[in-house]
Amino acid sequence: MAIKVGMVSLGCSKNLVDSERMLYKLRSHGYKLVTEPGLADVAVVNTCGFIKAAKEEAIETILELGKLKEEGSLKKIIITGCLVERYKEEAAAQFPEADAVIGIGDTKDIVDILDHVLADERVVRFAPKLDAELCGERIISTLPFFTYLKVAEGCSNCCTYCAIPMIRGKFRSVPMEKLIEEARFLADNGVTELVVIAQDTAQYGKDLYGEPKLAELLTELCKIDGLRWIRTLYCYPERITDELLDVIAREEKLVKYLEVPIQHCSGDILSSMNRWGDAEKLEALFAHIREKIPGVVLRTTLITGFPGETEEQFEELAEFVKRVRFDRLGCFAYSREEGTKAYDMPGQVDEETAAHRADIIMEQQMLISCENNEKLMGEELEAVVEGFDKFGECWFGRTRLDAPDIDGKVFFTSEKPLEIGDHVRIRITDTLDYDLIGEVIK
Repeated sequence: MAIKVGMVSLGCSKNLVDSERMLYKLRSHGYKLVTEPGLADVAVVNTCGFIKAAKEEAIETILELGKLKEEGSLKKIIITGCLVERYKEEAAAQFPEADAVIGIGDTKDIVDILDHVLADERVVRFAPKLDAELCGERIISTLPFFTYLKVAEGCSNCCTYCAIPMIRGKFRSVPMEKLIEEARFLADNGVTELVVIAQDTAQYGKDLYGEPKLAELLTELCKIDGLRWIRTLYCYPERITDELLDVIAREEKLVKYLEVPIQHCSGDILSSMNRWGDAEKLEALFAHIREKIPGVVLRTTLITGFPGETEEQFEELAEFVKRVRFDRLGCFAYSREEGTKAYDMPGQVDEETAAHRADIIMEQQMLISCENNEKLMGEELEAVVEGFDKFGECWFGRTRLDAPDIDGKVFFTSEKPLEIGDHVRIRITDTLDYDLIGEVIK
C-alpha cells in the first residue's frame, strides 16, 4: 500500500508554491497525497517564520502533529520552510518530534529525505539557501482555475524590520522563458487566473537583464491563450514606472489592480525602515497611478508601532489613509524580530499601543470600504465562481476588484446551475463591510 503524505503549508502564497513543488515530486515517486495530515502516514510542514504570530502558528502546528504521532496515527514528521531556515541551529533540538529538519535549499530533495526518514533515520540538512529551486513542476493546490506565478526568490531590499533577506537570501529572478513555459502549462491545464508574485515583484529581471522586466513579462503573459485575469502583487512604490502602468492600462487581461506596499507615510519613519518616500511623494505617486489607470484598485500594507513612531506620526498616517482612500488595505502592528536592525532601535513602542493603532487604521479603512461598496449598488460586475455557501444558500466568488485570499468576496444567487471557475455577470444589490451581495443577471 502506498505511503500517504499530507502537506501543511503555512504563511504566504510564495511558500505555497514551494509546497506545491514538493507535492509534485512526492506524487511522481509513488507517494499518495492526502489533504488531511491526520489521515497521513507522513506530514510535511512548510513553516513561516516572518513575524511572531507566524512563528507561533508554526510551532503550534508542529506540536499538534507531534501529538498525533504519539497517538500512533501519524508515523513521521518533516519540517522545513522559513522558521526552520531562520532558526536552524535550534530547530533540530527544539522539535524532537520531527524526523527530518531541513532548510529551504533542501526541499528539492524531499523524496530522498523522505526515503531516509522511512528507513528510521533522522535527517538534519541545511544546504545553502541559494540552492532553493527557482522553478519546477507543481501540483496546483488552490482552486483549479487560479494559481500563483512566483517570478523571483529572496529579497535584497533589507528593510530594517524584515528578516526575509537573511531567511531567503538575495533577490533572484526566474528566467523569463521559464516563466512563460510555466504559465503556458498552467493555462493548458485549466488555469484562467494568474497572480504574479515575488518579495518585490516590480524588481523582476533586474538581476538577470540589468533592468526591471516586469512590464515585458506581463505583456508576454497576456499573449497566452486561456488566461483571462492576470494581477500583480507586491510592487514597491519606487519601482513603479510609466512603462508598467501603461501595460496594465493597455492589456485587457491585466486586471486594473495594483498592490503597492508602503508601510508608512512619515518620511522619518520610512527612512528608519530603509524604505522609500514620504507623504508628499507617495500621495503624488498614487494620484499618478490613478490618472494613468482609470478605475484602478489600489491596495497597500502598513505597519504601526515601528520603533520611534510618535503619536503625531501615527496621526499623520491616519490622515494620509483618509486622504488617499485606498481601495484595499492591510495594517499590522510592528513585530520585533531578532536579527533585524530595527530590533535594537531606540523608542520601541509597546505591543498594546502598536496593536491599538493598527485597529484604528483598520476601522478607518472599513468605513472607506463601506463607502466604496455603496457606490457599486446597482452596478453590473464580472465575477468568477469560487463555491457554494450551503448555510447562506448562495454562491460566492470574486470580481476583478479582489485578489484571492486577501480581499473581499461577492455573494450571489443564480437561477441557473453554475460551476466553480465560471465567469458570470452580477448585479450588485447590497453591500457588507468588505463584501458585496448580488444576483446573476439572466
